[in-house]
Amino acid sequence: MEHKLWGGEPYYGLGYDFDPQWYLTDAQKDLQKRLIEACHDVIRPEAIRCDETGEYPWKSVEALAELRLLGCIVPERWGGSGENHVGLAMIGETVTRYGCPSTGVIFMMHMAGLAALLFRAGGNEEILSLLRRLDSDVMIGSASFTDPETGGHFWYPKISAVEKVEGGWRVRKKASFTTSCGHARWVVTQTTSPGFDGDYSDISDFLVYADELKADPGRWDVMGMRATVSGPVEIDAVLPENRLIGAPGDGAASNDEAVNLVGMILYGALYNGVAMGALDLARRYTTRRRHAQYGQSVADYPTTQAAYGKSVIDTQVSRGYLYALSRELDRATGGGDWTIYEADPDARPRTPYICWGLVAKEMAARVAGEVADGMFNLYGGAAYSRRLEIERVLRDSKAGWIMGPTNEVTRGIVGRWALHGHEAVDWWNQRVNRGLLDNELDKLDAAGKRAIMERLGAELGGSDRGRDS
Repeated sequence: MEHKLWGGEPYYGLGYDFDPQWYLTDAQKDLQKRLIEACHDVIRPEAIRCDETGEYPWKSVEALAELRLLGCIVPERWGGSGENHVGLAMIGETVTRYGCPSTGVIFMMHMAGLAALLFRAGGNEEILSLLRRLDSDVMIGSASFTDPETGGHFWYPKISAVEKVEGGWRVRKKASFTTSCGHARWVVTQTTSPGFDGDYSDISDFLVYADELKADPGRWDVMGMRATVSGPVEIDAVLPENRLIGAPGDGAASNDEAVNLVGMILYGALYNGVAMGALDLARRYTTRRRHAQYGQSVADYPTTQAAYGKSVIDTQVSRGYLYALSRELDRATGGGDWTIYEADPDARPRTPYICWGLVAKEMAARVAGEVADGMFNLYGGAAYSRRLEIERVLRDSKAGWIMGPTNEVTRGIVGRWALHGHEAVDWWNQRVNRGLLDNELDKLDAAGKRAIMERLGAELGGSDRGRDS
């Protein structure tokens, strides 16, 4: 089997015999090698430096653009490389494993925004123009969805509004965490739709450029993923007509068909890469660190081998799941073809796999934290040394669990879906839990029930649009 190289030398971590290379084409294997080289030469050194300074890793983003990765999933006839889901998974994992987890998250959020654009790019010259410039002009972007009032339920835009005005749309939005805050040259943001009537599934997407929003990157001072610069963004701007992505109300379909699956594939890939990076570092340390009193390396102890073996197995399960899902998405979409929506705007080949994507996210984020923690322990007291890097990987590994949807939220969604069907997920909080409601009302005395009746009567008297229960 071919030997993996790192700066011209044999790689210190796990070799290709522990990588599922059978999923990759020859072109993807070649890209993987070139990306590993970029990680060695640029992205990994920048990861160390930017973790210390908190700076945004522009050199790493530029290295991705040089490899034409900012537009990698853009169809070739729209100026991109036409990469499929398997290739996207490989890219995400490679960046975080050999390079920089922060840069991986920056790439993921760029791709989430890009997916929303690709879903409705056909016929929109403003979007198509941007797609052609992604790599040549290093047009790094992001998705600005997360609402300060709804937390990990990032798809629920409470603090937002849009209205039709002369020449376009007036968009108002506050987002609590936007990756590449103050550095992204464009973002896709999501708001309630024009004429909003209380139904939060009626949402719309907009393309916003950097000079049309206010960013506050200075507030980002955190434990891990320090170079992502994920700060608050506020938008209050009048945008031209063609900045609406698709039609009003298209946002929910965009989430289901584009943003969610691309995001979850990359969540899985990134945190699988973090786990592999921890395994690689621990292999280097434990095989080289020797205890003179026993004449053995740390790697020679059965306890080390058992702990390391379990972490390898857990990570391989997560990787195998993610690559299998990516291959299935390629089968369903003709190799990741985004032009299918031009001919059929109602096509939804990715949507049936949402639950599978959520599983990939939860598993990878959980495994990354567990593996990084276990590998940290194998170092003993040396783990605290910044020079050995494992403490940085450990800090970065914790972010996946709490990124939206958090692992708790994800588990709840999967559990409800599995137990009661997909309708029970109730993404937009529209279904009334009659059993719970009746139980709570039974606790009230006559005065309490009368107060509820009076309040409901006042609400119904002031509105002619009450909802059916």
